[in-house]
Amino acid sequence: MEEFSIRIENVVASVSLGETIDLYQIARAIPGVDYDPKRFPGLLFRLSKPKTATLIFSSGKMVCTGAKSSTGVYEAVDEIVKTLKEKGIEIKGKPEVFIQNVVASANLMSEVNLERAGLQLENVLYEPEQFSGLIYRMTDPKVVLLIFGSGKMVCTGARSEDDVYKAVEKIYKRLKEIGVLMSKGAPK
Repeated sequence: MEEFSIRIENVVASVSLGETIDLYQIARAIPGVDYDPKRFPGLLFRLSKPKTATLIFSSGKMVCTGAKSSTGVYEAVDEIVKTLKEKGIEIKGKPEVFIQNVVASANLMSEVNLERAGLQLENVLYEPEQFSGLIYRMTDPKVVLLIFGSGKMVCTGARSEDDVYKAVEKIYKRLKEIGVLMSKGAPK
């Protein structure tokens, strides 16, 4: 039986085309993009497959959000560049993609005694009057985990899906080791 489950929710990446780009030309050539330079300096390019939203700036920098994997990010960037080229917008180099943040949700399949965990773990912030979850800053891999009493968790700040899996496995083992995991419905 699986001890926990993990789901990648969002992968955010920055992209560099290595050259400036004419956003007005893109806005004229591609229907459905959002570009209003009076309100925001970037152009918003949405894709339905993979479902992403990418901001494109005249500097040639892009920010892609919404992908469910790093593979999805690369697919989105490839699709955008292909579309731009098809519409006569010249892109000379190969885009450089940098994964900035992988956000995931996890379920530890057990309840967590946050009060005890807050006392026994290092690098934590637990103030239940302010926020119902325990904030745990892990250093290796460098991520932030929001852990809730229900055993649900959010992992943010990871640079890869592997980092997410390592972090969840590591915190699961640590919580088990300090005796703060309880089967659902067990007396606290």
